Amino acid sequence: MSDTIRIEEVDAVETPPRARVEDAVEPRQRDYLSGFLQQKPQGDAPGEPGGALYEGVIDALKEIYDPEIPVNIYDLGLIYGVEVTAEGQAVVTMTLTTPHCPVAESMPAEVEMRVAAVPGIAFADVNLVWDPPWDPQKMSDEAKLELGML
Repeated sequence: MSDTIRIEEVDAVETPPRARVEDAVEPRQRDYLSGFLQQKPQGDAPGEPGGALYEGVIDALKEIYDPEIPVNIYDLGLIYGVEVTAEGQAVVTMTLTTPHCPVAESMPAEVEMRVAAVPGIAFADVNLVWDPPWDPQKMSDEAKLELGML
């Protein structure tokens, strides 16, 4: 066995033939995923966890950030509950890190505005509660990792 490498120079490489529709084997089968991808989930209640409307509300909540902590309010554990009715009413139960939070007046209004802007939501209500009080254990693992707590 030799350790030499042979190099061959060529002027041109012949272009391989292109596939043509006429060359297809009959009957031509459709993409096997097309039917699967067009199916609608069965038993998907839009307002239930996993439903499109519910998940849209959760996505909207994940776009709202606490001004003092670089984590969204959902992963921060400030959202205690989300209910979405078939009529498009969303009710969000939430808290703040402390009652003296600088955004105590503006945060619930922002949550209401963002949730009401989700397509399919007719109107939104926000219930601000203080019991049970928020504590860092309510944060998601992603939030704890972001803040260096893991």
